[in-house]
Order: sequence, then structure tokens, then C-alpha cells
Amino acid sequence: MAILQKSIDKRNALIKATIELVNNAGFHATPMSKIAKMANVSPATIYLYFENKQDLVNKTYIEVKAEYTKYAFESYDENMSVEQGFEIIWKRIADFKLNDSENAMFLAQCDNTPMIDELSRQEGIKHLQPLLDLWARGKKEGIIKPISDYLLYAYAINPLSFLMMSQKRGAIILDRKHIEEAYQSAWNSIKTCDQ
Repeated sequence: MAILQKSIDKRNALIKATIELVNNAGFHATPMSKIAKMANVSPATIYLYFENKQDLVNKTYIEVKAEYTKYAFESYDENMSVEQGFEIIWKRIADFKLNDSENAMFLAQCDNTPMIDELSRQEGIKHLQPLLDLWARGKKEGIIKPISDYLLYAYAINPLSFLMMSQKRGAIILDRKHIEEAYQSAWNSIKTCDQ
């Protein structure tokens, strides 16, 4: 049992080091040797858990995405109204992005790099299925604009990454009023005019 835990600890240290180094230096300036050094393991140890750097980054992305979406949907119930469900999901996403900025920054970097392969991106999208289902229901009920889910995400969710980065730089300190205004802006950007 202790050997298994030690193995899990090493793998987790590699994931954590990958996130930290990618956030601070970017994907291309993060060699495997630096990841191993930060994780306090030999470079050869990485290959016990991951095929190569691409595999390490893709698996890290999928794990962080799973953690992010688990948090986002924790208090969501599919029987809620579309507006109530969206508000709960959006505010949980905001909470994650603003309070777990290391993981959120890593996801933001992954969203903007070709380093993540298409298979991993599709796996990541699967984790967003409750939100996509809510939007599909909202479109069907005439509550959500009948536009691409990519556009809905771009207008309603992606601005949170900008706010997260602005807060991290010290440009703004987001309080409850800001969060509520940001939520209202997000909702107004995707709801139909009738709502």
C-alpha cells in the first residue's frame, strides 16, 4: 500500500510541477528535465507515468478539466430552470477561476495552444456536458440564443479568464458586486431578447 501511495504522490508531483512551470514559463519553455527537478524525481521516472511531454500535458489538462467541471457542477441540478442552472454553474466557474487560479490559468493556457491534441480537447469538452445540455434545453425553450455553443462559451464563460488574469495582475480586486455585474453581463449576452 505504501508503494502505491508513493507512486501516486510522484505522479501528482509531476502534474503539479507541470502546471506551475507551464503557468510561469509556457509550454515550450518547460522541458521534461525542469518538470522532473521541480517534482523531485529523476527524469526517467516521468516515463513510468507518461509516454512523453505531449502525453504529460494532455493528461494534466484532462485531470484539471475534470476537477474544474466537477466543482462547477457540484450544486447544479438538471431540474432547475435554465436561468437558475446557468447562474449556479456560472458562479461556481467564477469561484473556481478566481480562487484556484493556478489550475484555472493552466486551463486558459491550454485553451490557447496547439499543444493539447484534439482527442484530449474532445475529452475535456465531455466534462462540460451538463452546461452544453443546459444550453440545448435553453435553446429549445427559446431562452438561450440559438447560436453555436462555442459562441455561447466565448461570450458567457471566457470573460472570466480575463477577469482572473486582471485580478492576478492586481488591476482589479473583484468583490461580490463585480461578480454579480459580470454574471448579469454573461446572462444578458446569451439569453434571448424575450427573457
